[in-house]
Amino acid sequence: MLFDLIKPAIFALDPERAHRLSIATMRAAPAAPAQRAGGPLSVNIAGLAFPNPVGLAAGYDKDAEVPNQMLGLGFGHVEVGSITPRPQEGNPKPRLFRLPRDKAVINRMGFNNAGADAALERLGQRKRNGILGINIGANKDSADRIVDYAVMTKLMAPYADYLTVNISSPNTPGLRALQDESALTDLIGAVFEARGPDGPPVFLKVAPDLEPADIDAIARIAGDSDLAALIVSNTTISRPDLASRDKGETGGLSGAPLKPLAQQRMRDFRKATGGAIPLIGVGGIASAEDAWDRIKAGASLVQLYSALVYEGPGLARKINHGLKAIMRREGIRTIAEAVGTE
Repeated sequence: MLFDLIKPAIFALDPERAHRLSIATMRAAPAAPAQRAGGPLSVNIAGLAFPNPVGLAAGYDKDAEVPNQMLGLGFGHVEVGSITPRPQEGNPKPRLFRLPRDKAVINRMGFNNAGADAALERLGQRKRNGILGINIGANKDSADRIVDYAVMTKLMAPYADYLTVNISSPNTPGLRALQDESALTDLIGAVFEARGPDGPPVFLKVAPDLEPADIDAIARIAGDSDLAALIVSNTTISRPDLASRDKGETGGLSGAPLKPLAQQRMRDFRKATGGAIPLIGVGGIASAEDAWDRIKAGASLVQLYSALVYEGPGLARKINHGLKAIMRREGIRTIAEAVGTE
């Protein structure tokens, strides 16, 4: 209710300024304890016990400023980043656009972040409390992006419950080329060599704008490697019919219009992997029904970010409450029973 009252004032601000205000507000707030695993919503994948399936996607907390505060909002896990080896300004402003008539967002941020050293300073002071994923990226001007990912793996592994290799952002030129079969094989090899035998599980985040052959190749490489999960998917460069003023802006589209494409990609990867590797669903999830549909299509976990812009900070708890009601209605005792049953 409070969010509904202040939402007009928030939307009167430039979107990037509003985002920074929300981070500052969360930094000033005490962190409530993270949920503990063990209830009906608990999910076990990659050797980790998630207390519920609803996570915060990368992009909100780029610099690992408020992970514990976000965990205190009811998220079962929080993914910070993307973090790059060196600080990066990102693309010129304006680069973040609300599409309120579509409940969508377009961004072309370009991996803007304060770099690895700043993040490491915060992570070193963080009290471990809940599951933290660290999303790693490469600098735009890097001479060798695979080396960047290896460096970031070694730096961030001691502080992460899992690492996400993000090669699917559309806002760093050439980055998505790392999804090609040969490049991806080399990248995964470098990441696991840098991680060592005792490091955290590694997830791979893929784009929704993939051809069937790409999906099959990624699924095959994932199955032949030690990747612990695939995150399906990032923002899209495609454009469905949109109604908002800024619909023509370039960048990655997220929010409600992404839902059909992301849902289909979840089905595609479930089929391509045969359920052999856990999948995490992202894109257009704004309700318990959205989350349930993605779980039935093959997701063991889901993540959201853009929906917070329109639904407010209570969304994770609202979705988890709704998931419990759906499970009671369907006579299902655990999330795992529902995964891939579509």
